[in-house]
Amino acid sequence: MAFFRPALPGGSAAGEESGGQMTFFEHLIELRKRIINSLIAIAIGAFIGVYLAQRFITVITRPMIKALADAHLDQKLVYTNPTGYLNLIITFGVYIGIVLASPVVLYQIWLFVAPALYKHERKAVTGFLLSTVSLFLTGIGFGYFITLPYILRFLVSFKGPVVPMISINEYFDLILLVLLGLGVVFELPILIFFLSLFGIVTPRLLWKNFRYAILIISVVAAIVTPTPDAMTMLIFMAPMVGLYFLGIGVSAVVARRRARRLAAAGAS
Repeated sequence: MAFFRPALPGGSAAGEESGGQMTFFEHLIELRKRIINSLIAIAIGAFIGVYLAQRFITVITRPMIKALADAHLDQKLVYTNPTGYLNLIITFGVYIGIVLASPVVLYQIWLFVAPALYKHERKAVTGFLLSTVSLFLTGIGFGYFITLPYILRFLVSFKGPVVPMISINEYFDLILLVLLGLGVVFELPILIFFLSLFGIVTPRLLWKNFRYAILIISVVAAIVTPTPDAMTMLIFMAPMVGLYFLGIGVSAVVARRRARRLAAAGAS
């Protein structure tokens, strides 16, 4: 069995250098190799991440400490079982390791699919890797510097006959939801790029249905937002809407390049 890629109209596939074909078993061997390399990269990243975790814990607790200070509350976090802090260091280290290893993992994914790509598509690997990692880190930065402080101020603003005793583990779960959630959300232009590359969506379709997209974004923001207030939901929605329109621009670029290739193929 060999992987087959249909030719473009006008026989353009024959005029473009594409990757070599592989048998089914060769494909499985290649997949196994890429998975093993990715797991090794994640293991090395996790080892480094556990070493760095305590330093990063100081960084991630800063927004909570500031929110407590602004509310004139006791500025400390606690853990409620003997292994709580150790578990946090290990878990956080693994997440740091995954982030550190992500360029290697993405590169392994590209090496796996590269044989099925045309020459001009292979040249896009650098842009793909940089865009994916940059957008993910931008989402995390947006969550840490803008979204998280507002959420924490809102949550500790309620005063009553009780005072908060915040567990570091539960706080970590909250910031994991916010930061990783926004990191994934910021990958929306990449998703639209691939959907456009395979002809599933077009810029016209995205623009025509933007009202439905706003509705879906509102629902997602309502689900992901950890607080019930409308302002936090709007803070979540704003970058998602901006990324959607950025995705329309990305889709337009992909469609324009495809049209040029088809025109060149027809002329030849």
